[in-house]
Parts: sequence; C-alpha cells; structure tokens
Amino acid sequence: MRISDLFKETYAAITVNKLRTSLTILGIVIGISSVITLTSIGQGTQASIESRIQSIGSNLIIVMPGSQRGIGVQVSAGRGSAQSLTLADAQAISSELSGVSAVAPEVSRRYQATAPGKNTNTQVVGTVANYTSVRNVQVALGSFITDQNIESAAKVAVLGPTTRDDLFGENADPTGQDIRINKMNFKVIGVTVSKGGTGFGSQDDVIYIPISTAQRFLSGNENVSDIYVEAQDQSTMSDLQQQITDLLLSRHNISNPQLADFSTLNQADLVATATAVTSTLTILLGAIAGISLLVGGIGIMNMMLTSVTERTREIGLRKAIGAKRTDISTQFLAEAVTLTFLGGVFGIAVGWGASFIITKFFSVATDISLNSILLAFGVSAGIGIIFGFYPAQRAAKLNPIEALRFE
Repeated sequence: MRISDLFKETYAAITVNKLRTSLTILGIVIGISSVITLTSIGQGTQASIESRIQSIGSNLIIVMPGSQRGIGVQVSAGRGSAQSLTLADAQAISSELSGVSAVAPEVSRRYQATAPGKNTNTQVVGTVANYTSVRNVQVALGSFITDQNIESAAKVAVLGPTTRDDLFGENADPTGQDIRINKMNFKVIGVTVSKGGTGFGSQDDVIYIPISTAQRFLSGNENVSDIYVEAQDQSTMSDLQQQITDLLLSRHNISNPQLADFSTLNQADLVATATAVTSTLTILLGAIAGISLLVGGIGIMNMMLTSVTERTREIGLRKAIGAKRTDISTQFLAEAVTLTFLGGVFGIAVGWGASFIITKFFSVATDISLNSILLAFGVSAGIGIIFGFYPAQRAAKLNPIEALRFE
C-alpha cells in the first residue's frame, strides 16, 4: 500500500463518523492536557521553592537552638522555647573560624505593631548590620540598621513592604514616622525591597530593629533565636558547618554530639530536601493525570474494535482482491495513531493554556518544559500503537470468506 493511499484511507475512516471520532479524541485531549498541566504545576512549585530558598541568602548555614534528634531540648526550626544560643556564640563563630564571610545573629518573635489608625501582627527581627549581606536583603527606601544603632540600642525600625502597606498604605514612604511595638515607640528609618514568601513565612511581613534593642526591651535576655553564617565559598560549606558544630559543642561544654543543645542546617541540604519533596509531588500529580490517559487509550481501543466490526465486509473484500495482512493491520494502526496524535496536539494546546490561566488568575507557579511536551507526544503515539495494535491484528486475521458473509 502506498503512503498516499494510506493517508486517504485513514482520513476517510476517521471522518465517516465525526461525533464518535471527536469524543474519542477528547479523551486523549483530557489525558494529555491533565498530564501537562499537573506536571507544570509540580515543576513550577519546585522552581519557586528553590528560588525562595536561594533568596534567603548565599552559601548559608543556619544555627538554631534545640536538638533535632529528640534528645534534650527540642524545637522546630529554632522557634520554640529553647534558648541555648547567645550573641557571644555568634561573635565566636565570626572571630575564631576560617572560611566565614559574615555572621548575622537574630532575635525574632511576633509582636503587635501599630501606627496611627492601623495595626498588624508581624515578625519583629532584631539583628545586625551584616544581615543585609548574609540574607540578601536590599533597602528600597531610607537605610538599614547600622553599628551605631546597635551600640546605642536605638529604637529604630526598618519595615518589610507588606508591613509598610499594612501600617501606612500601599507604596507609602513611612521613613521618619513613628510606630509602636509592644507599647514602645520606634522611628522608621527604611523599607526593604520585596522578596516574597517562602515555606517559612513571608520575608516581606517583617520589621527589623537593632539586636541590642530587641534583647534589652523585648526579649529581656542575651539569647538569640538563630545565627546565620555566610560561607566564603560553596565548596567549604560542609567543612564550615562541622567547624561551627565543634566550636559550639566546646563552648557549651558538651562532649557527646548527640546531646547538642543546638542544630545546624546547610542551605544546600535544604534545597536538596525541598527538591526531593517537590519531585515526588510532580511524579504523583503526573501519575494521577496518567489515569485519564489510560481511560483515553481504552476509548481508542473501543472505537477501533467497533470500527473493525462495522467494516468486516470491507476488510473481507480488500483481502479477497489481494490485500495482505500487513496492509490491513497498517491501515487500522495508522487510524489509531492519527487519533492519538490529534489528541496529543490539542491536549498540548489545552494544557499550555490551562497552565497560563492557573498562573495568571490563581497565582500558582507553573513551568512547562520541553521535556513534558516531548513526553506528551511520545505518550500519545505510544497509546495509539499499544491500544491500536490489538484491533489492527484482529482485523488483519479475519478470514476473507467469513468476512464477506458477515451481515
């Protein structure tokens, strides 16, 4: 059979019953578009989480109070009641260890902040001037906390953009105005650049104040909530993390590392963990969408088997005048592949559009990769071959005499 004849026969076969053909293709469209949309959500979420983690700083090591091993005092991410780290620990890390680019301790807790006629509950972070470089914080208006502010325990505050909007209105310039935190007046000296939210909370819904001010007027002690350490080079992060552990164990007079009253977290490990979780989520979403592809493939097989039954006399006549088994099977296989190919093309278009709509109107990150499109084409072609093979073989094996007698 010539290729041109094969195309003509395929076109005639799939257009003879347009409604049935359309419904069959629709099943593939739904399956392919579901796979593309759900995998794009998974990949977009993974990229977004990785970006947010990277935005908290570069080559970062986080030291948190409390044990992660369930021995001794245990807290979640250093946000519990454990108070095992001090400002002196941060100063020791900065002065005694090599490979440290900068150190930024912080004292953080949520407080009610008020401005004339407005109030909000937000995270108040007492920190140092190095915080901007360690945590990649940029100032949009005014200035950040200085060493002089820390030495004098000045009551000054730098607002995150979300807190600024809550207290003074969207895109307002609050520098020079006063706010109250825990019933104490603070003068606003700056506003930071928006960084967005992460799984750990929004980096924009925050107020920065000098760490000395936070310890003296808010927490009332010398403890710190976390210590952020920026390594000079990514390749030295693991070694520096071990140095920090050894130093703090020595400072806290702890001989058994299993009984440590602190824990350390490497930013690279955090990214790897988040990637593993989101990759699993992407696979799960793709598998769920794959069920609809299976249903669509069964629809293809059902249509082709029905077509074989309806065209039994035609098959018998073609075989009687010399058509070979391969000609018959090729024709029916071509029809099945064409149906799935058309479903794949429309499915990719629908999936692309759905991903765009989800991002635009629901603010959910999506990311359509070339691999997902190629996978969609491959899956659609594979479905056509797999689910079209049996009907094609059944048609090819029909006895021409019995086929001609078929009513």
